[in-house]
Amino acid sequence: MTANQCDIGLIGLAVMGENLVLNMESKGFSVAVFNRTTEVTDKFAVGRAKGKNIQPTRSIEEFVGALKKPRKAQIMVKAGAPVDAVIGQLAPLFDKGDVVIDGGNSLFTDTQRRCKELEGKGIHFVGMGVSGGEEGALKGPSLMPGGPRESWEIIAPIYRKIAAQVDGEPCCRYMGPDGAGHYVKMVHNGIEYGDMQLICEAYAILKDVVGMDDKQLAATFTEWNKGELDSYLIEITSQIFRKIDPETGKPLVDVILDKAGQKGTGMWTLQSAIAQSVVISTINAAVEARVISSRKDERVAASKILPQPKPKQFTGDRKKLTDAVRNALYASKIVSYAQGMELLGAASKQYNWNLNFGDIATIWRGGCIIRAKFLNCIVDAYKRDPALHNLLLDPYFTDIIKNTQDNWRVAVVAAVEQGVAVPAFSASLAYFDSYRSARLPSNLLQAQRDFFGAHTYERVDKPGVFHTEWMESDQKPAQKSAQPKESAPRHAGE
Repeated sequence: MTANQCDIGLIGLAVMGENLVLNMESKGFSVAVFNRTTEVTDKFAVGRAKGKNIQPTRSIEEFVGALKKPRKAQIMVKAGAPVDAVIGQLAPLFDKGDVVIDGGNSLFTDTQRRCKELEGKGIHFVGMGVSGGEEGALKGPSLMPGGPRESWEIIAPIYRKIAAQVDGEPCCRYMGPDGAGHYVKMVHNGIEYGDMQLICEAYAILKDVVGMDDKQLAATFTEWNKGELDSYLIEITSQIFRKIDPETGKPLVDVILDKAGQKGTGMWTLQSAIAQSVVISTINAAVEARVISSRKDERVAASKILPQPKPKQFTGDRKKLTDAVRNALYASKIVSYAQGMELLGAASKQYNWNLNFGDIATIWRGGCIIRAKFLNCIVDAYKRDPALHNLLLDPYFTDIIKNTQDNWRVAVVAAVEQGVAVPAFSASLAYFDSYRSARLPSNLLQAQRDFFGAHTYERVDKPGVFHTEWMESDQKPAQKSAQPKESAPRHAGE
């Protein structure tokens, strides 16, 4: 292949990078590749890339020289400093009008900064969320591009072709300016954390309360995947229970250490939610469950010291409890998505992204890890009301909660009675119970705040802001109007 002939280039030949290159080439595009470690490039060239329209390069200069103008280069390296280092090498060799695409899991604020920096040099920058894991990268991922729209349009023909296709539509739509694409991917990953933890909790109840073995678990999840829970994660879960460990002859899942890892996107989602005062309690519970799971030695020691609940033989109807767990999983999943979409809405306002929630749900239907049948229902909900504030308020989802909430409570109660930890089920139900309540006990909280810190409160029967001297000598609290909260006196506490 002669110089300046490749349609696109990719830097970073880990598994995701390699698979994306093979995907691009299989769709008719010529691809230049570069990896910091030359041995990785050489191995790819004589292995999976052999005989294909893929040009290995061994220096950044050779890589840039292999690209057609306007040059398009996708970066697939670890988030943070490595991305900045690659951009630092590319930018001086790129001309105005060339495009840099960051396809890693970058923090959206980094993407916003890089967008501005490269824009100042006349270079286009697209921060693109890529979901689907190794298989998605190879066969068709879900793609969430963000950046200037004109930058996206230059590369769109390539990415629309390599994305997953559902109902004849690519799972790839423009998300919005600067960091929008990476933000949507971050929230996707947060919802993914929630989905996975909810499935783990369903598994815990079915195994430890209902008493299912691996074959029954596999059959149950296979059955669930035929209905409203039809999704990639339920499907792979049913397959996991069928895998036998060749060394021990036991189900492989039973010999895997219960110590979960994480790469940071879940934490970023929590931090962003806190900054925007949005409740994402299901995702929060999922992140915390991973954190506590990682303290394996500590938990083993604690299990020998702390009292266990008195074991109770489950004597109820196993079929009914299994159905209750299925309902609890579905209802909690809806809550998790409702929280995720609300977070996207808050960020959209804060950063002026004008996110289209129907588009987001559409591109999550295929290619990505959270792909699920019920995403079609979310697409429909936003067609009915593009300004929908909370997914639970859509009539379709309200009806589902009406039909599942009794069973949802049955499943949580059964877990609590048997001492099975279900933090995400519980957090989802508590969110629902709080959100549907016209009155919460926060009136007492406001009284406490006013008592110890003169933080003031409002009343239900008249307008205004009030403060009470709670410790009058005659024990008759005096009440008086206060200045608006911003200028009210501040004492101890908070």
